Amino acid sequence: MNKKKYQKTSFRERLKPCHLDYSEERKWEPNYLKARCEDLNLEDEYKKYQIRLMISYLTVFYPLYIIVVVVLQVVAWSCAEYTKLTHVDSILAAITLLLVTGIMGINFFESFVIGHRWVSVLTSVLSTYVVVFSDIAQITYHYHKAHWPLNTTYDVFVLCMVYMFLPIPSIVVAALLATSVSAIYIGYFIFFPAGEQESVARNIHGSYMISVDVFHYMGFNMMGIFFRIMNDIMVRASFLDRHQFIKEEMWLRHALRQESTLLDSILPPQIAKPIQEIIKSKISQSENGPDNFLLGSPRRRENFMAIQIHPDVSILYADVVNYTHLTTTLSVEMLVKVLHDLYGRFDMAASTFNVQRIKFLGDCYYCVAGLTEADPDHATMAVSLGISMIANLQEVRTEHSLDIDMRIGVHSGTLFAGVIGEAKLQFDIWGADVEIANRLEATGKPGYVHVSGRTLSSLNPADYKILPGTEKAQADPVLQKHPMSTYLLTGEVTRDSVRSVDIVSSYSDLDIRTIRPTRKTQIVSADAMSNELREEFNKMPVGGFQFRLPCCRRDATSSDEKDEQGVGTFCAAFKDSLLEWNYMHQPDFIFKSSMLLAWAIGGCLIFIQIVNSKVDCKECIVVDLIVFSLLTSLLCLAWYKKVCWWQYGYNEHKQYSKLSCLAFNLFDKIQHSFVLRVTIYMVIMVLYYMVISMILIKCDQNQYALDIIENKLFHYDVNRDSCFNPWVFTNMITLILGMSYTFARIPFALKICISCCETIAFLLIVFFQFAFIFHHSATTTPYMKAEVAHCLRVCVMFITMYAKERRVEFITKLNYKQNVDLHNKQKAADVTNQSIIILLNNILPSHVVDLYLDSLARHELYYENYEMVSVMFAMLVNFQMDLPSLRVLNDIITEFDKLLTAYREYYVVEKIKVVGCTYMAACGLDFSLTSNFQSRSFESEMQQVRIHQESKGIDLNHDEVAFIMTTFALDLMRIVSVCNKAYASRPFNRSLSTGEICIGISTGEIMAGVVGASQPHYDIWGNPVNMASRMESTGLPGHIHVTEESAEILKQFDILCIYRGMTYVKGRGEIPTYFVGIDENLKFMSSKFNNRASRRFTVMSSLDPDEFSINSVEENTSE
Repeated sequence: MNKKKYQKTSFRERLKPCHLDYSEERKWEPNYLKARCEDLNLEDEYKKYQIRLMISYLTVFYPLYIIVVVVLQVVAWSCAEYTKLTHVDSILAAITLLLVTGIMGINFFESFVIGHRWVSVLTSVLSTYVVVFSDIAQITYHYHKAHWPLNTTYDVFVLCMVYMFLPIPSIVVAALLATSVSAIYIGYFIFFPAGEQESVARNIHGSYMISVDVFHYMGFNMMGIFFRIMNDIMVRASFLDRHQFIKEEMWLRHALRQESTLLDSILPPQIAKPIQEIIKSKISQSENGPDNFLLGSPRRRENFMAIQIHPDVSILYADVVNYTHLTTTLSVEMLVKVLHDLYGRFDMAASTFNVQRIKFLGDCYYCVAGLTEADPDHATMAVSLGISMIANLQEVRTEHSLDIDMRIGVHSGTLFAGVIGEAKLQFDIWGADVEIANRLEATGKPGYVHVSGRTLSSLNPADYKILPGTEKAQADPVLQKHPMSTYLLTGEVTRDSVRSVDIVSSYSDLDIRTIRPTRKTQIVSADAMSNELREEFNKMPVGGFQFRLPCCRRDATSSDEKDEQGVGTFCAAFKDSLLEWNYMHQPDFIFKSSMLLAWAIGGCLIFIQIVNSKVDCKECIVVDLIVFSLLTSLLCLAWYKKVCWWQYGYNEHKQYSKLSCLAFNLFDKIQHSFVLRVTIYMVIMVLYYMVISMILIKCDQNQYALDIIENKLFHYDVNRDSCFNPWVFTNMITLILGMSYTFARIPFALKICISCCETIAFLLIVFFQFAFIFHHSATTTPYMKAEVAHCLRVCVMFITMYAKERRVEFITKLNYKQNVDLHNKQKAADVTNQSIIILLNNILPSHVVDLYLDSLARHELYYENYEMVSVMFAMLVNFQMDLPSLRVLNDIITEFDKLLTAYREYYVVEKIKVVGCTYMAACGLDFSLTSNFQSRSFESEMQQVRIHQESKGIDLNHDEVAFIMTTFALDLMRIVSVCNKAYASRPFNRSLSTGEICIGISTGEIMAGVVGASQPHYDIWGNPVNMASRMESTGLPGHIHVTEESAEILKQFDILCIYRGMTYVKGRGEIPTYFVGIDENLKFMSSKFNNRASRRFTVMSSLDPDEFSINSVEENTSE
């Protein structure tokens, strides 16, 4: 499961009173994990996976059991001095092997076992008792047949088999079965050989040894129960992680599709892909979030321009006739519905003819045929689209009873296409042929497609009705620069391209649940999620040997195979050293459980050592007390936090004492520290061997040998008190071997090394140091040396624990690898989510995104009415549309966009679009940031204006937006001025100089909304939009041209507005207009003192414009 990074604290902080934080440990509690599975309705799937996992345990158990049986028989035949009784053991072992493998083989029919889960329990019980009674029958037979008092062979192995390998889903059932096995063996020892008169028989498991056997089996049962509980915790945690992994993967796949859909709605694929990579790369590197990334840093130059040349395309410009009347007479709701229907039809028709829509600008809609991919019929496609658009408009006109028509111009040639700027990245086209298409539309005739001679030459004249071009075209100065004949076309309409648009059916591919700051919504249906989860759970790795019956084989996925190949064979270590390092340094939140088992096993060893020592041993008492005290201290430290949580867990505000906090912090450090965990592990192993070494130290081998000799010569009873019982020592070693593998988050290689050292040390003790003692103990096979039997038990235990632990380690490593992949998926999903938000913010203003998504959720169109908005059109005049000029234009537009970032600190100026060399922006669309003023002078001035207005009884209607918009316009002029100075001081082509900027501003009530079919587009409409455009087109370079309404507002802000006179404006006739007073230093002139500049605040003045723009411009000119 995902872990929280451990925060180191100083020693002084640890001694402060603190609160108890048990949240991370709580996630590893069995009850919590089970409740989580039940809450997520995963319990049934978990049980199925558990059965699959247990079946995979059988694939390890089968070869292990076969190897153990075969090795025991081979050793018995090779090491026994006489083999006349060995054949009985071999026959019994073969029958047992066949019975067990045959009974357990039923479990490989996975579907049958899942449907009849009692089968796995029944087969496990039968197999267990077969092995147990076979073992008891063997030693009973030999004792009564040949008077051989033998020790049991499979008791420890059977206990390991029950807990670690047999497919018993219930821990309680496994514990009951193992307890019954222990009881059977102890009962057998009580009645035989404890009841026998022969000393050899009584020495194996005499009456005084029964208590030792009880604690011996108790230790193994505790170890087995611990393994089952910890295994269930790890498996459930991994299962929940897998569930989250699947959800993240599904979300990521879905989000990537949405990202692709959104990006395709903004940009063509050839431009979209590099921009997408740049967006994701910057998100990964940025710590500022998507909003800051969107607008960039005004101090950092990372300009990006994606421009491509398209030499053989056809450009279509379409203009809605009488559009101004439409936007000024219809309500906002009706206007958005009409425009959405109209432009939605255009989008679908463009898709039908494979024409790429570029954008629409109020009444102007333009697109290109042959842009996304080369099309020899691009002229035909563009003209057919134009005819279809006229037919669509006529249907909309009839349906809504509107007085509108359409002019269309089409020209074929070459253009530049791409994106410029830094904010609101929009695809656009430039070039002389683009301007020609625009003029063909402007000089065309409503209801016809106006084409150039070049376009007509690519058409089949028989398909169209052809008329001569208009007289306006012959007199147009732009068209006359390129002498050409023009024609008016009309023709048959393709009916598939004429169809209506539902309100939100056009966005059916856009799932709004994906595009949210947090991913807490379900992105697919419950049934689809359930089916996919089921499939993915079936693919979860279970490890084991992949041999199965043909009917039960399952194909491994390539990702699972890749993960398995990344784990080593012998030590199950990651081949990636960094991955292995990170795995080892995970916190161990089940350390307290391991510590509890270590304490219990230590207690069993101490008890066994005390009972087995027949002589007074003060040293033993001291060592036992030291070991028990240390183990108890570690246990108390490990469980103190848990006990406090049990007692006060629901009181979050309880403060604990300094000593308690020190204990909490020390235990947390142990859980999170790899070095400390390994150190404690090694200390516990040393403590165990301190206990067991006392048995060896107090053994008087000479006295023991004398007693044996006297027994052989004079038939005296052997006094076994002079030395330890060899089988007790062997069983203690097997307990310690088992404990060597129980601690989690300890390197498996270290566990192997420790257990190997223990085994080798035991072999040395058996064959060299205490060979005589072990030789004169009971064996497990007639005529086989007893020391061989002792070594076999320890070696079988070593192999069994290795097989079990490697199995667990392998599964844990695979699940950890999936957790790493999950983390990467989450990061990728977060990046994708942020990129989607960035893309949406490049289509829509920031404040509109959530409102727009909510509108989609309600299956409604998004639209809004604003009472007071200031609109600006700023055009760079005398700008050539060639590639070098576009590079300069990109730098200037980028500087304009960076200025938006500074204005976000004071008042939101929203970039609407860039068309050619015209920059369109608006202020007043979002008032959420108006309280974030950073300049005291600016704030105080605004407050003075408010006081002035209130004193006059004027309603607060946010007319300060005109002041902000004009201030922004002045800053644009300052940027252009700085750029011109930079170009003048560098060796540079003067034809690329930016010249001057012409700006028009109008203020008033507007409408805004999102329209379009496959490509949602945000736009604003209303008289201020039309008037701002006219102010720009009728204005003068180097001036800010405003309407009378805007001028009256600016005068309240002490800004001089100079009366220009009556100016003719298309659609309005002659109206009074004004120029904003600006001095030679590009500062506002005061309306009170015409000869003095106004001390008005501008963002550029606070940012030092020379530093703001000149560096980036100089870098560009040097290129």
